[in-house]
Amino acid sequence: MILVVAAERVWGDEQDDFICNTLQPGCKNVCYDHFFPISHIRLWALQLIFVSTPALLVAMHVAYRRHEKKRQFRKGDQKCEYKDIEEIRRQRFRIEGSLWWTYTSSIFCRLVFEAVFMYAFYFMYDGFRMPRLMKCDAWPCPNIVDCFVSRPTEKTVFTIFMIAVSSICILLNVAELCYLLTKFFLRRSKKAGNAKHHPNHENKEETKQNEMNELISDSCQNPVIGFSSS
Repeated sequence: MILVVAAERVWGDEQDDFICNTLQPGCKNVCYDHFFPISHIRLWALQLIFVSTPALLVAMHVAYRRHEKKRQFRKGDQKCEYKDIEEIRRQRFRIEGSLWWTYTSSIFCRLVFEAVFMYAFYFMYDGFRMPRLMKCDAWPCPNIVDCFVSRPTEKTVFTIFMIAVSSICILLNVAELCYLLTKFFLRRSKKAGNAKHHPNHENKEETKQNEMNELISDSCQNPVIGFSSS
């Protein structure tokens, strides 16, 4: 909403109101392309697409798992514990197993995309501040030409606001990633501790069966001999 409404109003006139003090044909267009290789609003739109794509992958993974549950229910699989299709639709999946990996990877990708676009923005426009005056000496300009940007202060404020929003998103992604990793390792350590102090029932049964087999084997190798009284 911010990108569509506010940015379109602020940057809607950027090329028309980019003025250079020369009448040389093509000089204005070359200077504009030199200072703004890609429009701010188009760069933010591209960033929005890249950042939103990992979330779509998570949604597709959840939809796939829900579809598998429905297929098992229709086939009458005994492992399916649901009563009807509506219960499957309302189910909220726990973030574990393959879904945990998908969700964690999506957060990591969002974090990388936010950082890459922030660096690209800083590198492409030589900082986050919009200058009032730009000096251009690119061909076919006859000499060093002064070019002026429309509403530079307003664009600077909006740019800083968008960078601040991206920074907050990066911090939130880092916090969520740390939370997921901490919870994952705590769960694994808890399972390892339970397995160490409380062996499972199958191991107990197997040990008991081995002891019984050893007793039977010993009794067969050392039979008891009885003497009848005369």
